[in-house]
Amino acid sequence: MSDPAATWRPSAADPLLILAMDHRESFGRTIFGVAHDTPTDEQRNAMVRAKQLVYAGLREALSSLPAGRPGVLVDDRYGQPVIETAHGDPVVLAVPVERSGRAWFELEHGEDWKSHLRASRPDYVKVLVRDNPQFARQLRQAQFDALRPVGQALSDQGIPLLYELLVPATDEQLAKVNGDAARYDRDVRPELVVTVIADNQASGIEPSIWKVEGLETADAARAVVAQARAGGRGGVDAIILGRDAPAERLYHWIDVAAPIDGFVGFAIGRSIWDDAVRAHHLRELDDEATSRQVRDRYLDFAGHYFTASRQPASANR
Repeated sequence: MSDPAATWRPSAADPLLILAMDHRESFGRTIFGVAHDTPTDEQRNAMVRAKQLVYAGLREALSSLPAGRPGVLVDDRYGQPVIETAHGDPVVLAVPVERSGRAWFELEHGEDWKSHLRASRPDYVKVLVRDNPQFARQLRQAQFDALRPVGQALSDQGIPLLYELLVPATDEQLAKVNGDAARYDRDVRPELVVTVIADNQASGIEPSIWKVEGLETADAARAVVAQARAGGRGGVDAIILGRDAPAERLYHWIDVAAPIDGFVGFAIGRSIWDDAVRAHHLRELDDEATSRQVRDRYLDFAGHYFTASRQPASANR
């Protein structure tokens, strides 16, 4: 799919439903036993093959989508064959540019990142950022300074920026909720997300889509969209990320966000394909069954999003 910024924009009626598989360091370490992010040839080949099987599942789902546009978020390190195949499919292609497995933003290919981008020809470029207003000011500023030229370069090329934001709790913030991660997600994180979005905007970083962790209430989802669109940024949207959550948690996050104006889809990864890829690696599933399981789980979340987006938002408060 070419230049969605010019020809298509996701919406509540036509959401962007991304199957995310741009995982690299954690993908190798947790499933294939890769040490120090340095795979053997055998491990590399197995990871490349696994990503092809996951994408095959997405391709099988295309004719059954109830609504929306299918998307794939995939890296060029282990997913280059997927990138090449996706260019011939009616699929929105997003690629990451951040180095995997780092606490602070770094470019995967350093100063050569633009040439890799030209080779991939994506519809969206994704950055993964971990931030919290309570992190060290100098480190946060350095991260903003690293992100700003990336966003500017993408804007110059007409490529929309997809900004994946994770807001991990500090020890102090967790202590205030007695170490309860669920309370942090519900009572603390939403306000932090809004603050981090505002800080990025003040630093000149302007995504087209904010990819955010699931929110527990409709009011929190509205607050995120309000900040994303603040200051005349009416064309900015948000999507939900999966965070390797169990299905029931993801259903809830979808129920909360999908009816909210400004939320236009999801980017879900491990919750769709992790079980299938692990089983395939252990030779418990063959190629066909692996892709079929990915297809079914993707369609399950897509169908849930389609249904939830047509419900009144007030029912999900």
